[in-house]
Amino acid sequence: MTFEFQERAIDRHFSAFLCRQVEGEHSELLQLVVSLASSAVGRGNLCLNLADVAGQTVRVNGKELPLPQLDALLELLGKSPVVSLNGHRHRPLVLDGAGRLYLYRYWRYEYDLAAIILQKAAVVTDVTDEVKLYESIKRLFPESADGLQKKAATVALQRQFSIISGGPGTGKTSTVVRILALLLEQEGGRKQRIAMAAPTGKAAARLKASVNSIRQSLDCTDEVKAAIPDDVVTIQRLLGSISDSNRFRHSSRNPLPFDTVIIDEASMVSLPLMSALVNALKPNARLILLGDKDQLASVEAGAVLGDICNAAGEKSHASPLSASLVVLEKNYRFQPGSGIAEISRAVNAGMEVEALALLKNNASGTILWQPSPARDELRNALTARVVEGYQGYLEAASPKEALERFDSFRILSALRDGPYGVSGLNTMTENILARKGLMVPDTLFYRGRPVLVTVNDYSMRLFNGDIGILFPDPDSGGALRAFFPTPDGGLRSIPPERIPSHETAYAMTIHKSQGSEFDRVLMLLPPAGNELLTRELIYTAMTRAKKSVEIWADEAVFCSAVRKKTERNSGLRDSLCGGGTLFVKTFGMELEVP
Repeated sequence: MTFEFQERAIDRHFSAFLCRQVEGEHSELLQLVVSLASSAVGRGNLCLNLADVAGQTVRVNGKELPLPQLDALLELLGKSPVVSLNGHRHRPLVLDGAGRLYLYRYWRYEYDLAAIILQKAAVVTDVTDEVKLYESIKRLFPESADGLQKKAATVALQRQFSIISGGPGTGKTSTVVRILALLLEQEGGRKQRIAMAAPTGKAAARLKASVNSIRQSLDCTDEVKAAIPDDVVTIQRLLGSISDSNRFRHSSRNPLPFDTVIIDEASMVSLPLMSALVNALKPNARLILLGDKDQLASVEAGAVLGDICNAAGEKSHASPLSASLVVLEKNYRFQPGSGIAEISRAVNAGMEVEALALLKNNASGTILWQPSPARDELRNALTARVVEGYQGYLEAASPKEALERFDSFRILSALRDGPYGVSGLNTMTENILARKGLMVPDTLFYRGRPVLVTVNDYSMRLFNGDIGILFPDPDSGGALRAFFPTPDGGLRSIPPERIPSHETAYAMTIHKSQGSEFDRVLMLLPPAGNELLTRELIYTAMTRAKKSVEIWADEAVFCSAVRKKTERNSGLRDSLCGGGTLFVKTFGMELEVP
């Protein structure tokens, strides 16, 4: 079998650099394998699974190179001076006993993360007054509360590591606020130092607003309510990001000062960032992860939350993590029979026929479907939806009103480029609104332009995922300013020229929409299939909607996406299922991980 390898320049230069010292007849073959491993990380994998490529012919840069069968390929790599067997020596590449080839950095991230999580999962924390704990749980969780929420609270207090997973509307945030109250009510609880963080500024702001809202309704003293922390930061800020580098002030040598760390939207956290976080925890610190295990994995390498949850739920090989995971199931947002809830479950299960039938024959009115319009019909098809969705915010009387109304509707796409991608859709939306006389995009910075920040800028206190709107400032004589919501419900404004790297935000990629919620969503899939289309992508887009979602997709494209589950090569799940010290048997040698 022959496959085409689209080698990136960075893959080619990296492999050439490593292989300069390797001489002999196999140097060209080794260079190709190293380039494949580098490319695998670029596609979101943690490693290259050699069984996937062994015995195949690779066409790269117009040349065909046959790869040996797996045993011969393993032997070749095992003898290479740039390859270490399971990290036994510090070399640029690591080959593990399952035939996975890693760049050393990613093998180290994975190993460190697995080791620390397993260590924490095995620790049962002391609860000095169990009678008081169960009394607090009974009081803080009303009779109508989901029993799984109570279980999650108990697990979080009694274990040093816990995961609370569940779809949108299952009460993850409500549960964790009650967990904070439980911690504070325990003897010595007021001395607890607690930190809350999320992967993006948008997600951090939403968690902060939710905590402030929920704690007012708790059945506890005013002193406990006041002690519940309300400061939520990005993970990078928590760790103390050093300028634009991947280094942080806090690490194993300079641990975070907190006793409990809570991470929201954990599905969005990449392996390098999660590894940096756990390495920076104090040895006895409690870690609680919140997230939806069925959502899209992080944009960068790894599917950390999914791997952890899969390991915890493994039936055939019991993991030490099994007692740390609680999956919330009762949905408080969608009523039984809700179209969004029903179709989301079918999509998650990979049941494309059932999902399509529900999509086309849903009587709830919360789901609408139509085939993707042809390219030359797209503008006309979008016009009514765009005007209906965005006219309200453009006619707002104040920046605050404009921001609130803007979040009522969003166009979501799987692609960045092309007419069905966000770049083409944003341009098309601007043209539609301009033709209707709703705004005048005569300059880069025009009244009503929505902007999505794409980097973290600590000096401006703006972060990747933050959304603002350009609007006349009534306090500055009507000068155009960029207004952004603040976590406390207020607004802050800056001159448009000072907005960090950003893009127009009428349409967003589904990846960028994670951590956001909109009343109504229009999800547009391209008329032809694309490797990016997966069930996780469909599920994530649908569950951004609180009230209704409209899906424009061809039947075959939709069904193909639902059948396709995201698979990222990783050894994290295996490491978490194994527990304790890891060993590998390769070429007759048994090596203990250093």
